[in-house]
Formats: sequence, structure tokens, C-alpha cells
Amino acid sequence: MRRLITTMAAVALLGAAPAPIPGSDIPPKFKASEPARDFVMRDVMIPMRDGVKLHSIILIPNGVGTGAARAPIILDRTPYGAKDGVKGGKGLLLEGLVSPSEAELAAAGYILVVQDIRGRFGSGGDYRLLRPLAGPLNPTKVDHSTDAWDSIDWLVKNVPESNGRVATMGTSYDGFTTLMSLVGPHPALKAAVPFNPVADVWTGDDLFHHGAFRQTYLDWVHSLVSEKSSEISWFEPRHDGYDTWMAGSAGAVASAAGLDQSPFWQRVVEHPAYDDYWQGQAVDRILARQPLAVPTLMIHSQWDQEDIYGAPAVYAAMEPKDTANDRNFLVIGPWRHGGGNGDGSALGPIKFGGDTGKWFRTNVLIPFLDARLKDGAATADIAPVTAFETGSNVWRRYDRWPQACAAGCPQASQPLYLRAGGKLGSAPPAAGEAEASDYIADPAHPVTYRPRPIRPTYADDSTWGRWLVDDQRFASDRPDVLTFVGPVLTAPLRLAGAPVAHLVAATTGSDVDWVVKLIDVYPDNVARQAELGGYQLPVAMDIMRGRYHDDPARPSPVPAGEAVRYTLQLPNVAHVFQPGHRVMVQIQSSWFPLYDRNPQTYVPNIFKAKPGDYQKATQRIFHAPDSASYIELPVVK
Repeated sequence: MRRLITTMAAVALLGAAPAPIPGSDIPPKFKASEPARDFVMRDVMIPMRDGVKLHSIILIPNGVGTGAARAPIILDRTPYGAKDGVKGGKGLLLEGLVSPSEAELAAAGYILVVQDIRGRFGSGGDYRLLRPLAGPLNPTKVDHSTDAWDSIDWLVKNVPESNGRVATMGTSYDGFTTLMSLVGPHPALKAAVPFNPVADVWTGDDLFHHGAFRQTYLDWVHSLVSEKSSEISWFEPRHDGYDTWMAGSAGAVASAAGLDQSPFWQRVVEHPAYDDYWQGQAVDRILARQPLAVPTLMIHSQWDQEDIYGAPAVYAAMEPKDTANDRNFLVIGPWRHGGGNGDGSALGPIKFGGDTGKWFRTNVLIPFLDARLKDGAATADIAPVTAFETGSNVWRRYDRWPQACAAGCPQASQPLYLRAGGKLGSAPPAAGEAEASDYIADPAHPVTYRPRPIRPTYADDSTWGRWLVDDQRFASDRPDVLTFVGPVLTAPLRLAGAPVAHLVAATTGSDVDWVVKLIDVYPDNVARQAELGGYQLPVAMDIMRGRYHDDPARPSPVPAGEAVRYTLQLPNVAHVFQPGHRVMVQIQSSWFPLYDRNPQTYVPNIFKAKPGDYQKATQRIFHAPDSASYIELPVVK
């Protein structure tokens, strides 16, 4: 009774129990609170000269461009979705930007503009993959150069926080659009920074390397041509991409994926050779014919797994016009594709002694842009060429690139000869040595470009970004891979330029591929990093298709059984082979499934090769006094 009285007293004290609230606890319209932003974002549609409007996002950090001090603009034109560059950040610009380089530029006081190129995501107009300049390959009056011009013109007139100075910048495809802004540039364009740009997709970027087709890149093509916003996924029925591509030719697999519906893919199939179609689009050729009006900082990655050709090629094309050595700049970093935008401390197991990406952006990129875009900025002390030398892990300043080249340069290249018994030497082959080394190449059992299973390029567990530093021991013991090794080095061997392979070779087939790898072999024991013991680090590797040995534009059968001379320029390197290491060269005839298999019997178009066309062939590499094969090394002191 006492307990009941107490409870009743408590109820009386607190008042009557509240009546239940009818309906849902969710209000009809809930207004979420917005976090305070440290930037202003404008989502605009910028009109082009033909009336098409391009979707653009303008990001202005708080305090930038206010009062008398106006701010410069960085413009990035992309096919990958302008909104994807800002993933959130809870109102904080530097946390919301995906690219560390863009975050650092925003912190340095730059207005950032990211734009969907025409026909992609939020932009109007028709899309053409790597749209050529207006002319024979583009019957319209608009292209990436005119779109860049119109966009810059609108920005300097309609962004009141701007100081009227603009730089274009971007990576890969965005690097291609950056290069195109240099064609008939707008007067407000004061600098350009192409990171790993697409320049020539037949010679060495994205789609082909010297005629060999990069078939696993069809997933990239598919993402760009199947739907405006890349929402239709590339099919990949198997865990191991090796099995997918063994189904047939690249053309057969593309057809199974539905790419025959794409006009772009139809044009690729129609133009397997380096004809006017590809030559007319090569950006290094285009810019070689343009005045060098805009200071340009070319960014090259030594282990760029996607566009390893573009940056050095465009730099070389523009260099003859840079008479004062103050407008054409090159940076070479120890990175993967786009690696200069992020952390550059390591690539796979290879460590560089610090964050090379951060160093580059702090000491080169931002000072380069500040000097040309900011009012009253100091002159930047930037060398014409800034190269990170792997092996010694130091940054070097050069007045030109390459440092070593053919006869007549201050530092001439040096030959490294392939010798009998799988040896390498600085002396040419002597009389009495075995004249050649042979192997059998079988398209039914191609040499892979990395150990299996080979995951699709953009799979969640893919390590595609680091494959160019994969340990090559998986290939060196294969009977269809020739391996030549030099003696243990007693002094450093410094390279600064592009190695060139000169092969004298024969095949029993009527077509052939040659893959050449220059490799740094580590000692058996490496202090503080045991996993590098005996590591075979690729320094420079590439592939060429034999049918183009006479003329890339006009393929022809390889004369069976005859010695033919081939020349293959490998990618540029800045590297030191340290004492205790050895130099290795590997040669093979397939690099699968990254590159399509050569049938080794001549067919007019390998995209249309049939199963019966693929045949074994015996490949022979000569190393005799009158037919010496060698690697021309860009050695410097």
C-alpha cells in the first residue's frame, strides 16, 4: 500500500501523463542543416560559339579573389565527370577535392574550374573520343581548342574574383585537352600543365604501341562510347582476364562486347596502320607546327602504364622553338600514370626516400604557376628539365633532355651488345661466337605481361597502376623468352634519355612482334628490404609489330627466314644501375593479354584474324660480328 501511495503521489506531482502524439515521427519535409562551407561553388553552363553549352563547376576558396587582390583560374576539361572531382568534404574544399594537387592549388589561392567536355555528362553537343581538330578529320567548326578558347573567354569575363589569367591543367585525357588549348590559344591563357597527356595513340599512348594493339584497353573505350555518363559496365565474365582474351582476336572480343555499335571502334578497326587518320591526330605533330606562345610544363612518369609516350614527345616537338629556354619545361618523376598528383613515396616495393609527388608540387608546379598567373609574384627558379633519378633517388636539374643522345651530342649514347650464351657486353660479338639465339613463340601459349591471374584493369583488387615495376623473374625462365645478363657492376651506370633497341632478327613466320625489356637486376641480398633480393626491376620496356618495319603506314609481310633490322625506341628513363647490380635484357614475341596476339602469319587486318591464322614460329636474334644486335644506352657521367 505504501508503494502505491508513493507512485500516486509522484504522478500528482509531475502532472497527468502526456497524450500520445498521432502520426509519424518523420515530419512532412525535413530541412537538413548545411555545414558552413569554406568555398563558393557555382554550377554553370558556359556557351560555345556554336550554341552548345558545357557544364562547368567553379570552386572559389573563401577569401580568394576578394577586394583588390584577384585570383587566377585553373581550368581542367574532362570526359570523366566534373562532379566526380568533388566527392564531399562536409563543406571543406580541401577535403572534398579528389586530387591532392588541386587541393594544394586551392590552398595556394587558385580558383578551380572543372568542365565536362562536349557530349559528356552534363554538357551538350555530340561526343567524339579524342575529338580531332576541325579539318579533314572533323568536318565541324568546333574542337577542343575552340571549346577551350570559348571557355576561357567566358570565365575571365564572368568570374569577378578572377584576375584575368588562366592556366589549363589535367591528367591523361584531360592532359590531351590541355595540349589542345595550346592550338590558337586565348590571350588570357598564361600557362599549361599537361600531366601524362594522350598525344599519339598509335605510337605509344593508350590504344597501340608501335602497331601492337592494347586490347585490354577496350574497357576504357567502352566506358567512353557506350553511354554519355559511363553507366554501362564493360563485361568481364572471368576472374582471370587471360581467359577472356584467349577467346579470339581483339576484334572478336570487342564484337562480343557490343563495341561494333560504336563509330569510334569501327574507325579503329578500319585503321590498324599509322595512316593519315592517326598521323593527322598526333598532338606532337600538331604542336610542332604551332607557335610556342604559352609556357608549358610537361609532366612525365617513368612508369606510366597508360600514356608513357606523350609528354616527352610533345616536349621534343616544341623544344626547337624555345630559343630562350624559358617556355618549354619537362618534369620526369618516378611515378605511375597520374602519380605526380598524389603521394610519390613508392611504387610497389620500390621506395624513393620521400614523397616525390609533394616535393614536385611544392618546388616546381606551384612556383611555375605562381610566377605566370599571380599578380606581383616572384620569378620561379625552375630548371628547363627537372628529373628524379631512380636508383640514386635524387632530383636533378638539366638544361635539356635527353642528356645523352646519338653521335654529335655532348654525351653520346653507348652500345650494349647481345652476346652468345645469354651475355651482355660493351664489346661487339667476336668471330667464332654462336651467331644467334632462338626460341619458339606459340600464340596458343603467349607470354603474359604480368603473373596470372590478370585482373581486369579497373577491378576493385586490380594493381594495374604498378605493373611496370613488376618483378620480371616470372618471365626470365620461360623457354620463349631470351634473357641476356651483364656482369656485376663495379661503378654506377647512369642513364638519362631513351634507350634504343637495334635488333637483327628473323622469323619462320610472315609477321612477328618484338618485346624488348631493359631490366635492373638487384643483388641477391638487399639490406632493410629483403623482398628486393634478386629483384628484376623493369627500367624501360616496349613492343613493336614486325609488319611495320619498313613503313608504319604501309604494312607488309616479314620475309620468312631472312635477317631483318628492327629499331625500337624504349621509353625515356632517368635511372642509375648501382654497383652490385646487373643489367639484363629480355626479348620475347608476345605481351598478353595487354597486347593482342600476333598470328605470326600475315593477314591484312589482325583485328579480323581467324583461329586458324595463329601459328607457331621460330624466332632468331642474331649476335654475330656482321649482324650484331644491341641496346643503345643513353649513358651520362
